[in-house]
Amino acid sequence: MTESFRKNKKGISLMVVSSICVCVEQLLWKISAKQGIVAMLLGFCFYGVGALVMIMSYKFGKLSVLQPMLSLNYVLSIVLAAIVLKEKVSLVKCIGVLIIIGGVIMIAGGDEE
Repeated sequence: MTESFRKNKKGISLMVVSSICVCVEQLLWKISAKQGIVAMLLGFCFYGVGALVMIMSYKFGKLSVLQPMLSLNYVLSIVLAAIVLKEKVSLVKCIGVLIIIGGVIMIAGGDEE
């Protein structure tokens, strides 16, 4: 584990939780188009929790490390779309996901002081 990751570990963890909340929120909003207002309101709850967790995460790490962690939203959205909505994931999307994950890992571990 790099020094950067150790210094920002709590902030990174909170930012990942925030990303998960935001992706669940987006999924619920998509589902609400067919299932109604309950899914939409639940989505707003996840959005609020995600925003609060994101704000809390900034106390535990550097902005230049934490903010790029939000790009995990794209990865999680594709995973949820494939699993829950049964959307097809192309090879190009898989390659894009791997590039995003690689970038997130480099940013999380490459913070120099």
